[in-house]
Amino acid sequence: EVQLVESGGGLVQPGGSLRLSCAASGFTFSSYVMGWARQAPGKGLEWVSHIDNGGGWTNYADSVKGRFTISRDNAKATLYLQMNSLKPEDTAVYYCIRGWGLSVRGQGTQVTVSS
Repeated sequence: EVQLVESGGGLVQPGGSLRLSCAASGFTFSSYVMGWARQAPGKGLEWVSHIDNGGGWTNYADSVKGRFTISRDNAKATLYLQMNSLKPEDTAVYYCIRGWGLSVRGQGTQVTVSS
């Protein structure tokens, strides 16, 4: 059974940082492109970032480019998202996603950016 378990969300002030983690199990993690998506209150699911299976290629939505960094540790089957310079508009539930689509994802972790 594929499991993706996100953690690391919370409440942070504007300009602050958070690091999200996603523990993967039930599949060969190192064989898959992985990524992050988010859903803000009242909005649809939005792609945030992808990383290839080896970690050598990454891509970001324009809204987070230069502030967020995706990475992975294949030995630990864990995906990360380092989020810096957070803005109120980054407030959302963040999901770990497997592959290029958005359908295989975890339960999400809430990130709230507010003073």
